[in-house]
Amino acid sequence: MTPPAQPASSAPDFAALWSSARRLHPIYVELAREFVIDAPACAALDEPADAPDRETVEQAQQWFDDMDERIEVHQLRQFLQTSSIVNTDGIAALVQHFVAKPTHTASSRDKIDFLLVQYFSQKAPTELADDGANIAYVARELEPLLGKAELKTPVWLNALDRVLEAARRCKSLDELLHGGVLEQGRKAKAQAGELFYMPIALIAFTRFGYLMRRAFFRLMLTDLNNILDGLTELDERGVETIDCRRAQFSAQEPIVRLRMICQSWKVMFQAEYSSGQPLRMLVDLRASVDAALGQGAPDSGSGNDGGEKALEKTEAAKAALAAGAKPRAAAAAASSGGRSTVAKTAPKAAASPKAEFAVAKNEPAEFEISIEPAEWNPESEPQPRKKK
Repeated sequence: MTPPAQPASSAPDFAALWSSARRLHPIYVELAREFVIDAPACAALDEPADAPDRETVEQAQQWFDDMDERIEVHQLRQFLQTSSIVNTDGIAALVQHFVAKPTHTASSRDKIDFLLVQYFSQKAPTELADDGANIAYVARELEPLLGKAELKTPVWLNALDRVLEAARRCKSLDELLHGGVLEQGRKAKAQAGELFYMPIALIAFTRFGYLMRRAFFRLMLTDLNNILDGLTELDERGVETIDCRRAQFSAQEPIVRLRMICQSWKVMFQAEYSSGQPLRMLVDLRASVDAALGQGAPDSGSGNDGGEKALEKTEAAKAALAAGAKPRAAAAAASSGGRSTVAKTAPKAAASPKAEFAVAKNEPAEFEISIEPAEWNPESEPQPRKKK
């Protein structure tokens, strides 16, 4: 069932907009610098007045509107998760900025969704159990942003709990990504329409996003541990290399090097959640290890042609990384050369604990991947993909 539409929000408060603009201007300037966004300066905000006239406020607001169109959701996500200049107060100001817009786009909705989850994630204690993150707890943490909300959850939001339960049943990242779970969550958000901005809906979607992050993170670590266990078993069998072309490595990838790369990823994932990871690489690497253990289908391609295609993919990945606004050492390590001299290259493959993968401009938002859309049915329960 699609939620009914809700009337558009009222006109903005110009005094509040100016106060918000002064808080947000340094963040936007740094965002533009970080991602080399070609945007004109805003004279009204470069030397802000304490009590500007309406025209000045409108000029500043137009500058923010232009910047919001230029800044992609994944850029905002990467910036806030890697920058130390934005604290929870800055995130709160960003939330209020986007919520106060007279009209909302899919992009602004996704930014609000991410910002609220990020705000809550920073406020919530690390020892918070999943069942402790109930609606009442999340509402209390978001009260400074959303005010005191009526905690009676509309029936159409109950579907989020079914999606979370399906995510908890997933046994691997591949199952989560391709089992229909993520599509159901996206459909719930998209079909909420303007009801998405109701306080109780924002609270429910924040809780949903936070718990999905945790489920996603646990599955990433599960996959990494399974890969490392599989590499250990292969090593004990005397296997030195495996075919990892599907994961953008070589047809004879050394076990030693794969182990070091996975260890570097594992260190990186200790940060609870990192955006823009090359998730297909992780999923495909587990599939390659399973295939080498005899648990899955072998990688496609053989001979020199397959090796050349794998090399082309690797070089393309390196080129995309080099073109990114903020290249990350881990991605370079994952796609670099030096396939034969294991002893000399393996130490270089390990990424710094602070390294993160670069995010290309068209990289899907958060941990989403491009899948053929399916109609959202809140009465149905997404089923994990059956193993073949």
